[in-house]
Amino acid sequence: MAEFTSSSITIEAAAADVMGVIADFARYPDWTGEVKEAEVLKADDQGRAEQVRLVMDAGAIKDDQTLAYTWSGANEVSWTLVKSQMLRSLDGSYILKPVGDSVTEVTYQLTVDVKIPMLGMIKRKAEKVIIDRALAGLKKRVEAGA
Repeated sequence: MAEFTSSSITIEAAAADVMGVIADFARYPDWTGEVKEAEVLKADDQGRAEQVRLVMDAGAIKDDQTLAYTWSGANEVSWTLVKSQMLRSLDGSYILKPVGDSVTEVTYQLTVDVKIPMLGMIKRKAEKVIIDRALAGLKKRVEAGA
């Protein structure tokens, strides 16, 4: 990834439990806020999503996008944009780092390029808001044990 925005959060759960929530795309509308629909279009032989269609509604920005996912071991997943109405590109990743038996540090990296002109500073601020909301939602979801 080129120039990206990144943030981390500590979650009181084992890395496998955190990744279980990240990999459960059907439940994204329950905890992400912006994702209104999620549909796995293609899965690998281990049942992990390789391509996912997401219908997003983030207030002023609504989008129907397809993302391609790459799973690197048990603690990392990254994605790239396949198609979108609003975005030119989107690259992101979740990297999980166990900090003990039941504590995991989760780092979310994201870079977004929209089709409409936008100042870099505003784009980075939007990426930061997306990341922070996603990490807070993930932490709440995982720690609630849902």
